[in-house]
Amino acid sequence: MSGRETAWRIFARELNGSSLEKRGSEEMSPSYIITPLGTMVNRVLLTGVLTEKENTGTEEEPMWRARVQDISGNFFLNVGRYQPEAAAAMADLDTPSYVAVIGKIRTYSPEEGKVYVSIRPERIVQISEKDRNLWLLEASQCMWDRLLKVREAVKDPEAGQNELIAKGFTQQEAEGICMALDHYGSPDSTTYLKTLQSALRKLLPDSEVDFGLPDDSADYPDEMDDSEIESERPTVQATDTSSAPAPADTSGDSMDKEEIILGFIDRLDPGGSAKGAPRDEIERLAAEEGISADEVEEISDTLMDKGLVYEPNLGYLRKI
Repeated sequence: MSGRETAWRIFARELNGSSLEKRGSEEMSPSYIITPLGTMVNRVLLTGVLTEKENTGTEEEPMWRARVQDISGNFFLNVGRYQPEAAAAMADLDTPSYVAVIGKIRTYSPEEGKVYVSIRPERIVQISEKDRNLWLLEASQCMWDRLLKVREAVKDPEAGQNELIAKGFTQQEAEGICMALDHYGSPDSTTYLKTLQSALRKLLPDSEVDFGLPDDSADYPDEMDDSEIESERPTVQATDTSSAPAPADTSGDSMDKEEIILGFIDRLDPGGSAKGAPRDEIERLAAEEGISADEVEEISDTLMDKGLVYEPNLGYLRKI
């Protein structure tokens, strides 16, 4: 009898970027979604902000749909009658609140080549920000490890599962990475480094965490070789830079613009409605203050990273 599947600590960006499935060949055998980093995922342990929930069933037989936002994107949850503990917990949870979820992956393919990933929770509980931060650290460590293993594998494009196992990979790691490289090709390292950078900036708000990826540039290289990845390990520097030449101080301007955007959200969503403040209206008001639509996008991402706002609905923002 096989043991229970690993509950992977994984960010939404990696999970939602997955489109390869491995179906169990026998009855009751597990199925997996294979991520671009070669993770064979059947179960997950995730945390984030519960931003939205809706009972699409009845009071007697609830069917919950919900969304949990982490630093990189959204997880989508579906809770039915076969998850009574999770359904009961969902009824008592408020939005927004920090939650932790253990659950199984489910996929939906409306057409060939399109795969949507959701999670069927086994358990969902409210947690503290400290607990969320501990998960961020674990998930970051796990992603970093997976990224380095994929880069080790691509050094030898002809290597198969047996060769990777001989190098110290587990059977599951070798199988998942070989399937991922065949299906997705070599992953864009920058995508995952940006996620790690965001996580560490959340964990170390008083320090400067720099992977060498400027926040205001979308023109990143498609690939990084192994030596570049090694050099992109987080550099954490004390904020006291009295011994170095003083750089131009633009932090005040950024903070002012964040306050302006928060003020627009308050004005457009007084009291915090269920729908939130429409982004197009925020952009219109921002333009009158000389703030471009691109800047609004960057500022809203920063505010979400800081846990100050979230997206209750697509195209809307709401303060937490």
